Amino acid sequence: MALDFLAGCAGGAAGVLVGHPFDTVKVRLQVQSVTKPLYRGTFHCFKSIIKQESALGLYKGIGSPMMGLTFINAVVFGVQGNTIRLLQNDTPLNQFLAGSAAGAIQCVICCPMELAKTRMQLQGTGEYKSKSKTYKNSLDCLIKIHQKEGLRGINRGMVATFFRETPSFGFYFLTYDYLTRYLGCEPDDSYVIPKLLLAGGTSGIVSWLSTYPMDVVKSRLQADGIGGVNQYSGILDCVRKSYEVEGWRVFSRGLTSTLLRAFPVNAATFATVTLFLMYMRAGETMNECETGPVIQQPSGL
Repeated sequence: MALDFLAGCAGGAAGVLVGHPFDTVKVRLQVQSVTKPLYRGTFHCFKSIIKQESALGLYKGIGSPMMGLTFINAVVFGVQGNTIRLLQNDTPLNQFLAGSAAGAIQCVICCPMELAKTRMQLQGTGEYKSKSKTYKNSLDCLIKIHQKEGLRGINRGMVATFFRETPSFGFYFLTYDYLTRYLGCEPDDSYVIPKLLLAGGTSGIVSWLSTYPMDVVKSRLQADGIGGVNQYSGILDCVRKSYEVEGWRVFSRGLTSTLLRAFPVNAATFATVTLFLMYMRAGETMNECETGPVIQQPSGL
């Protein structure tokens, strides 16, 4: 169990390193002004960030997901595993329920972490330039938000995060379980690693597609108020105002970047986990499909 936890942390860290640039692009596209857009699309956003802020600009806010990674993995692995054991039957429905439970509970850590990440990714850009020196790092960001707004400020976007994470994790675990069974992973299969990568990457894409509109709402709520003025009073108000100004297309903003990110993030995660366990359990028989960890998605796969 300890090795699974450590492997999950290592794999999750690899996933964050690979996927954070795509996440930065996604957030920038989700919250940019429709009347004065800074970016024409995913690739233009990538090029603009590198040109104006260097490649390091793509890694703004990475400290927050890295800080919360260990705790999120601990919660997800513990809740998902214990829920499956409690249900006493590894059926597709139970996989969905166990994943949903894990997703719901880890929101307590995920929401503040993503709030800091979003604020760090946005500060110093576009309409937020006046606030470019507000936060030194992710921890400083959370401390200052708490000093100004209390616990309510730190948990901004919690309900939206819950509505995103709960079904998303359910679909992730369900898809991963189905694909690993369908692909017939065996411990002596020379293609077990590619199969795990395929299952994980595909599961990440499915989980994002299942709840992406809510992720747009969550990003807008967490970015709201940076300039000192709040535009939205809640989820429904955000949905209504966003739709009135930009139509339904607003709820797919940044989707290309997200899907481009989903597969390689999971590929890096599963490859790291597998190699870690193979090294640590050298000489032992290991069936990754049946006893290996099921990897979760930080601020989403």
